[in-house]
Amino acid sequence: MRTLTSVHGNSQRLDGGAMFGNAPKGMWEKWIPADDKNRIPLACRCLLVRDGGRTVLCEAGIGAFFEPAMRDRYGVVEDRHVLLESLAAVGVAPEAIDVVVLSHLHFDHAGGLLPAWGGAKELVFPRASYVVGAEAWDRAVHPHSRDRASFIPGLTELIEATGRLELVSGDTSKTLGDGYRFHRSEGHTPGLLLTEVAMPDGPVVFCADLIPGKAWVHLPITMGYDRYPELLIDEKAALLGGLLPQHGRLFFTHDPVVAMGTLVRDDRGKFGVSNELRELRDLAH
Repeated sequence: MRTLTSVHGNSQRLDGGAMFGNAPKGMWEKWIPADDKNRIPLACRCLLVRDGGRTVLCEAGIGAFFEPAMRDRYGVVEDRHVLLESLAAVGVAPEAIDVVVLSHLHFDHAGGLLPAWGGAKELVFPRASYVVGAEAWDRAVHPHSRDRASFIPGLTELIEATGRLELVSGDTSKTLGDGYRFHRSEGHTPGLLLTEVAMPDGPVVFCADLIPGKAWVHLPITMGYDRYPELLIDEKAALLGGLLPQHGRLFFTHDPVVAMGTLVRDDRGKFGVSNELRELRDLAH
């Protein structure tokens, strides 16, 4: 039996204007209020899939690898490795993780692969295989100056040195096998992988940075960090349009409150979510 559990990594605060692109503050602050520095709270939520005798982790969050000054710059709230604590709370040790799927390699999605600041620079999941999109991997190895600071120096070398890296070019993975497929996106960063997990009541899609949270389900809402916002909107429309008749559900990595919701569309054609869940605990349906 396949079950889904949401696990929290380290949380952070980022500028609300950057997170909501060209949406005015008068609109977005109704969805997520900002603090006195104009920053909004963001989760770095990961998806744990227990699939028979195998344990799969979708992403690792931002972690706590930053030195204190950088941690403050990027609004990382905790100085300890929250993801490892969250996994322990649901009975999963680091060495029990069999596969880590990374939508891309920006630090707020891959930093949790490293120990907290001050520890040895090594991967915290010693037995895991790693699944990454080929284009996303290439972007991390050869970053553009616009997002060079979003990647962690030396991380790709650590992952490659395991000998357990699969670079995915299509919509399936040999490492994951049946019951998983990928949607691809270029609007946020090249080769973003959105993992779709087959479940009895309809697919669950790990939305990564194509749809960081509930507010971004609305098609025109994008981030200032997105590479091609108009392309991202088109990709979002295609994804949601395909998921709607399948009773698809969306898993949000950055929403500060909602972990997952069922995709809906109203009479005006606007996408949204219903049946919102703050946490998933061994969801099997």
